[in-house]
This record gives sequence, structure tokens and C-alpha cells, in this order.
Amino acid sequence: MTVLPVIRLPSRLQHSLEETSAALLRPRDGRSVDFGLPLGEAALVAPDSVSWRIFKNPLALLIGGITAVILELAEPAVRSGVWNHSSFRSDPMGRLRRTGLAAMVTVYGPRSVAEPMIAGVVRMHEHVRGVTPAGEPYHANDPRLLTWVQATASFGFGGAYARYVADLEPREFDTLHREGAPAARLYGALDSPASMAELHALFDSMRRRLEPSDIVFEFLDIMARTATFPQPLHWMQRTLVRAAVELVPDWIRERLGLGSAHGLRPGERLLVRAAGALADRIVLPDNPPAVSCRRLGLPRNYLYR
Repeated sequence: MTVLPVIRLPSRLQHSLEETSAALLRPRDGRSVDFGLPLGEAALVAPDSVSWRIFKNPLALLIGGITAVILELAEPAVRSGVWNHSSFRSDPMGRLRRTGLAAMVTVYGPRSVAEPMIAGVVRMHEHVRGVTPAGEPYHANDPRLLTWVQATASFGFGGAYARYVADLEPREFDTLHREGAPAARLYGALDSPASMAELHALFDSMRRRLEPSDIVFEFLDIMARTATFPQPLHWMQRTLVRAAVELVPDWIRERLGLGSAHGLRPGERLLVRAAGALADRIVLPDNPPAVSCRRLGLPRNYLYR
């Protein structure tokens, strides 16, 4: 097995990245998760999984997460639930922190932490219900809606990694979906796709459900303006938002009105691909992937093989 070289950036930039990454996973209420304990305790997903390899890359997570939300907001019931019952507009960074931490716990956290956290999310979602502008009732714990949310997340993260970091074989995409199925069921997504074929079938079944909304453009503007990167890298944030739009299937982009002006400019794909490949070689020692490897007695470079 080939061990790829780990890259260490100039000390100031490395420190800035470590601080920014830690802040993104630190809720404002001060609560935190110790991914290093209990020693030896397994996660919901195994360390030799495709998921552990993908989720260690912060650019793939940011780009893929934005893509997933675009797709969520295209579904009217999910859009109403997300936009009316979350803090995206008033506190986008707080929402990003909570979502990022939940993703890390689901993939890397010890089972004794991950399972109660997911149960807490399910309890919270029980109170999220309402009616869409078209008069359709919705409930956040509806398995149909949860299946769409889980499917778009897998689509976004896997697609972002494959396009902007490193190629994935078809079987690896299938593996990614299978790995996520047990956690998806805990969240209540009972029919979450377990393969790319099932994912494509789900997307096809949504052709009459997805619709345009000004909220999609409001979300993209918020993501472009909200500072999530260290100061030296702020200039790249809008490019990464455009990279996320590029991942959206063409027919959905057309339906949402996300034309060429919302996608990458000439040459930007190469820039994002280079940044994604670089991010895949940078170890952040105090981040969940590295800490979780230590919890399981694995070497520091385990996820770089």
C-alpha cells in the first residue's frame, strides 16, 4: 500500500488552518466532543472505510455540504423545514458549526457518543413541523424527507471528493452509500440509497418534486459572504461556492435557474482541484480524523495510505 507524503504548511498558515478548523467544530455554547475517548471504542464507520478517507478533507466537506443544501432547498417541504426552523439566515456560522460537528461525530465519533447525539437530533426534529407556502404539511422526521437529506449529503460529499480531490471508482461510490446506510437509519432515513444505482433512481423520482426558489440564491449569497476560511484564503470562498454549484446535476441546475454565471470560471476547476489535493495531504493533529485514529491506536498517517 502506497503511503502518500504529508504536507506541512508554513507555521503561521498551518496554525491558522488548525484554529479555523477547530472553531468550525466548536459550538458557541462551549460544548465539545472528545474524539480521543474512550480509547479503543469503534465508530459507526470503520477506519478503513471510504467515508473516513473522504471526510478528512475539509474542502470536500465544504463544497459537498453546500451542494447538498442546494439540493435540499430544491425540495419544497425540506426547504420550508430548513429555512423556517434553523438559523441559516441569522447565525450561519452557528449552523455550520453544529452541522460540521454532527457530521464528524457520525463518521469518526465513538459509538457511545454518536448514537446519543443522533437520538438527540431525532428528538429535536420531532418538533419541526409546519406547512409549505403551497399548503403541504411537513414534518422533519418524515422518512421520505430524511431519505432525501441523507442522499443529497452522500451525493455532495462523494461527488466533491471525486471531482476536486481524487478520483473514486464506481465501486467506491457504492461502498460510500453502503457505509452511510446504518447511520442514516438511526437518523430515520429508512430508505437511504445503498448504491449509486439507487441514488440515481431516487433523483429520477424527484423530477416532479424539485422546484426553483429565491431561497436557493439567498443561501448561496450567505455562503459566499460568511467568513469560514482564514484571512489569507478568504478570496477563495466564492470560488468554492461556485464549485459546489458545478456538482449539481444539469437538469436540477436548469430547473433552479443556476446558469453558467453561477458555476466555475475558466481555469477555476484546476485551482480547486489543486487546493483539494493539497488539503488531502495536510494533517490537522487536533481534528477529529487524526484524534480518532489515535483513539483506535492507528498511526498518524493511516488515512493517507
